[in-house]
Amino acid sequence: MKKNFVSSQKRFLFLYSVLALSIGVLSGCKVGLIPETEEAQNRYAATVEQDHLGDSYTQIKYLDQGWKPEDSLWFYNTTQGSNLMPYDFFLALEKPGESQLFRSDENMNFYRYLPQKASSGNPDALPVGWVKDVYKGKEYVGLTCAACHTGQINYNGVGIRIDGGPATADMENIMIDLAKALQYTRENAEAKQRFVKKVLERGNYKTEADVLADLSKYEQRLYSYTFINASQTPYGYARLDAFGRIYNRVLEHVINEKELRELLHDRKVRFDKELTKAQIEEISRLDKAVTEKEIDEILSKVDKVITGEQRDHLMEQLKKHLTPLQIALLNDAVFNRPDAPVSYPFLWDIAQHDYVQWNGIANNAGLGPIGRNTGEVIGVFGTLDWREEKGISLPSLLFQGSGNTRVRFDSSVDVQNLHRIESHLKKLNSPVWPQEILGDIDKERAAKGEILFAEYCAACHAAVDRTDPDRRIIASMTRVSDVGTDSTMAKNSFAYQGYSGILRNQYVSLEVGNLLLDKKAPVAALLTQATKNVVATPDPDKWFFQRWADWAVNLVTAYTENEIKSSIKNGNYDPDTTVNPLASLNAYKGRPLNGIWATAPYLHNGSVPTLYHLLLPKKREGDSDDGEYRPDQFKVGSREFDPEKVGLKSGDKGFTFDTRSPANSNAGHEYASGKTAQPNGETLKPLSKEEKLDLLEYLKTL
Repeated sequence: MKKNFVSSQKRFLFLYSVLALSIGVLSGCKVGLIPETEEAQNRYAATVEQDHLGDSYTQIKYLDQGWKPEDSLWFYNTTQGSNLMPYDFFLALEKPGESQLFRSDENMNFYRYLPQKASSGNPDALPVGWVKDVYKGKEYVGLTCAACHTGQINYNGVGIRIDGGPATADMENIMIDLAKALQYTRENAEAKQRFVKKVLERGNYKTEADVLADLSKYEQRLYSYTFINASQTPYGYARLDAFGRIYNRVLEHVINEKELRELLHDRKVRFDKELTKAQIEEISRLDKAVTEKEIDEILSKVDKVITGEQRDHLMEQLKKHLTPLQIALLNDAVFNRPDAPVSYPFLWDIAQHDYVQWNGIANNAGLGPIGRNTGEVIGVFGTLDWREEKGISLPSLLFQGSGNTRVRFDSSVDVQNLHRIESHLKKLNSPVWPQEILGDIDKERAAKGEILFAEYCAACHAAVDRTDPDRRIIASMTRVSDVGTDSTMAKNSFAYQGYSGILRNQYVSLEVGNLLLDKKAPVAALLTQATKNVVATPDPDKWFFQRWADWAVNLVTAYTENEIKSSIKNGNYDPDTTVNPLASLNAYKGRPLNGIWATAPYLHNGSVPTLYHLLLPKKREGDSDDGEYRPDQFKVGSREFDPEKVGLKSGDKGFTFDTRSPANSNAGHEYASGKTAQPNGETLKPLSKEEKLDLLEYLKTL
């Protein structure tokens, strides 16, 4: 009897696995071929006659990067689970004081999101990477990775689209302006009337009251987001402190009632800057104002927020009950400043790397790629229904242990699509310099430059065959103090701490062992634990059987299809130790430079406009005024390309990038100028002007 039962159980598990894999494969099928029209073959890209920065392109050119048109369009239009605001709202919202739609091509191009024509996969002609997501029966607009990782450069009226290239997008200001547009719509009677009419016509809202309730809700959500993530360093175009903002979303969603109570009652919460007399008086009043009874009243009113529902509104809900200074003090105690904006990394070869991100923070083995992409969705407004409850579950046993209380990590994050996107990127190759558009490469100069590259660059930037399907990329790490570039991003990644909240007493696996999450912990560790739990949680928005079938497929394929195995980091850096378990993050990564010509501006923080300028030194006190140096200031925003200096032109319009501002230093990586030592400690002689031009010509060939 027992034998028959075991045999039946095995047959059931076998059939379940086969069926689960079948459902997973079928649900992972992609959209078929697109029409053989010129418009479709150009990926439905829209052109721009003349914009606010003077850019103009009347035709679009795609380079051969290993993707067919349908591959690009699938990448542009596939949701990851981002829920920025109701989809109907985004379609109906107008610019403040104007009848022009906020989502118009002209306005979205203002923020440097790439305009698209309507297609079957994008019927409302949203910009590249802006997509519709459906979560728990409600339609949202959100962002997918294509929004920040699809580039374009313009030359002589031709726009060259670069799949996987860094975007020029200004996410900081578009979020600020979206909040202002929602506020204006709520406050202006005529704008509100037009907005409500358009939203109701789409049929997803039943009453005006429902529309206005959500209008207020998402206005608060965006204002809260911009308040929490205010930075002393403006980002401008082409940059974002993505990790800083992801860190803060994790902290907002893990804080619990106990920690919040302690913070509200804390007499030591202070700004880390000099206070005015009025602020000091307000702090003194704060010490007397927030009593236990008042704290209980505040928490009772935001109880639903603390326990998991609408946790995005935590700070906004508290604003109703605290003074502006009190909320500022609380904000400063809970969150960290996202003040280290960096360029959007380019994505080709990302699936072949051992470690990714500017400082190698993400291990690409095992669940690493899905975890990394889950963190991205957390940062771009994935709905996070995280909450504590009694009992255990299979996902909680995997990463939380067997205690009496578990944390449910339900979310809108589409783990299945994240896995599909990562697999899709394996086929993406780096772009080759288009000589028919940008001009011929001087082969004689390039040959000389190749010799210089081997001497000056190859120690950190290995050569790679862009079309080899079996290629592997070993990141070359260099400690920040050696390379000399701005340290802010690297330092923030390992130094930022936060309250563990609902993650407290869970264990996080680090390179040197397991870290027990105490009351406060490195936010990098909190993010790691949160993303693992999200990945291990079945999709709550699917029917029961498919939920568990997809869950099994996602976890199995993450391991079996990922050929990258965990390995030690390569290079000169401070290794992780039990004293400093994140020491290796205080470094920056060198990677192969294939396609580097299409990824301006340069250095991790975008502080150098062209490759030619990268070969120059930074001007320091005492340097001759007759020398040639990297610019202290330049304009960012234009996509117009300079094929001579290899980078983006800096005109008189756009965002002023000031390298003297915090986190914006353009120092370091001055190998060609004889100021930065090679990994072996040797400092090479400065290159002459002609040698720099030779090396520059060779970089075009990569």
